[in-house]
Amino acid sequence: MFNKEFFIDNIKTLFYALIIAVIIRSLFLQPFYIPSSSMEPNLLIGDRLFVTKYSYGYSKHSFPFSPPIFDGRIFEKKPLRGDVVVFKTPADNRTDYIKRIIGLPGDKIRFIDSNIYLNNSEILKSKTSSTKSVYCGNNKIDIFTFEEKLPNGKKYNAVYLKNFPYQNSDVFEVPENHYFFLGDNRDCSKDSRFLSSVGYVHKDNLVGKAQFIFFSSDRSIGSIFYFWKWNKSIRMDRFFKRIN
Repeated sequence: MFNKEFFIDNIKTLFYALIIAVIIRSLFLQPFYIPSSSMEPNLLIGDRLFVTKYSYGYSKHSFPFSPPIFDGRIFEKKPLRGDVVVFKTPADNRTDYIKRIIGLPGDKIRFIDSNIYLNNSEILKSKTSSTKSVYCGNNKIDIFTFEEKLPNGKKYNAVYLKNFPYQNSDVFEVPENHYFFLGDNRDCSKDSRFLSSVGYVHKDNLVGKAQFIFFSSDRSIGSIFYFWKWNKSIRMDRFFKRIN
C-alpha cells in the first residue's frame, strides 16, 4: 500500500541533503579530478583533490553553473604567488583549469632560453635528481626536473622537456585584476602563455585554492571499477597529500 506521508518525508530528506551539498560545494569544499598531465610531477592524471572555495572570497563562478547573481568578488582575499588554483578559463568561462600562479597584476614576465624572468629578475631554479620522465598526453617524455623558487620564497618542482629548443617569448605584462598562470609540466601545458585560449585570468574567474589530494588512481592500469586491479591502480601514497 502506498504510504503518502513516507514518500513525502523521503522527498524532503533528499531535498535537504541536496541543499546542504550545494552549500558545502559552493562555500567550503569542492572536489576536482585531474584529467591531464599539465601539472606533473606534482599532480598526476587520476588525482582527485579538494579545493577550498573561501580562500579568495566568492564570485559567480563559486556556484554551480556560474549564475549571474552578482558581479565581482565578495569577501575577497588576494591569492599568493605560487598558489595552485582552479579557475574558469577565459575562453568560455565554463571549463575548469588548474595551474600555478606565477604573475600578479602589474608583473612583467618573459621567457629567455627557457628561463623565466619576473620583473627583469630570473626566477631561481636548481636541477634535482628526482623525476626523470612524465606524461604528455598519452606519451611518456624524458625531462629535467628543477626546483624553482619564487620571490616570496615559495618552492616547487617544475619539469622541462629534454632536447627541446630553448623557449623565448615577448614580454607578458599582466593587466590589473588579472593573473598569469603556468603548468608545472612546462612544455606540455596550455596556460597563460597561450593568449588566445587561456591568457591572463581575471580575478573573478578564480574558483578556489587546491589544498590536498583525497584519492588517486592510475587509469592506465585500469578503471576504478576494476576492483581486482585496485592493488596496482590505487595510489595509496598520494592519499591526503597536501598540494604545494
